[in-house]
Amino acid sequence: MTLTPRLFPLIGLATALAACSPAPSDILVPDDQREPLVQVVEKEAKADPAENCLLLVWSEQEEPDVEFDRAHDAVNGGAISCATGTSPSQFEAAIETLREAAQSGDKTRMLEQVGLPLLYIDAEGERRELTEDQVDTLFDEVFDQRMVSVLRDLDLSQMTVDQDQGAYFELGSLWLVVDDTGGKPRIVTVNRQALEEAAEAAKKQAERGQGKTLD
Repeated sequence: MTLTPRLFPLIGLATALAACSPAPSDILVPDDQREPLVQVVEKEAKADPAENCLLLVWSEQEEPDVEFDRAHDAVNGGAISCATGTSPSQFEAAIETLREAAQSGDKTRMLEQVGLPLLYIDAEGERRELTEDQVDTLFDEVFDQRMVSVLRDLDLSQMTVDQDQGAYFELGSLWLVVDDTGGKPRIVTVNRQALEEAAEAAKKQAERGQGKTLD
């Protein structure tokens, strides 16, 4: 399955919606429903670009979780909805599935959350794009004990988003990008080199925290 970020340009969104331009009419909905949708979007649009991004994301979802999305859209790097083109609740669902799969050791369920080809960067920085068969063969290397530990502890509040790139954890050790067919975030990059760097950074931070307080 090919994965591409379903993204909306932030500046264009803010300008178009704040001015109540016809831009929302481009949303793919049946003709007989387009006018009411445009009216709702224009009525609810606010100066806050993140809120406008959420409105466009919700317009593509049958049952958006409005309360959760508003409360969790802001993360490191900006608004999830603006950076990725989908909602926080979609990421939360994907994260929960990954946590449960990692905790249970369910290889099949974990592989279902992987986008193909999977970019794998080993501890030496060598990059490989893995096919489905290769991911299966190298599963124990790609998702070793340390990476599984990361998956077990995934938390939406610890996620960072990067405009036009997706979302990541642990300094880029694990990247998720939104599927272009259903808005589902999937793992597209496993970076062991970044994981080593994250571990070293955490170690240094812990060592600093153990320092004695000066009087």
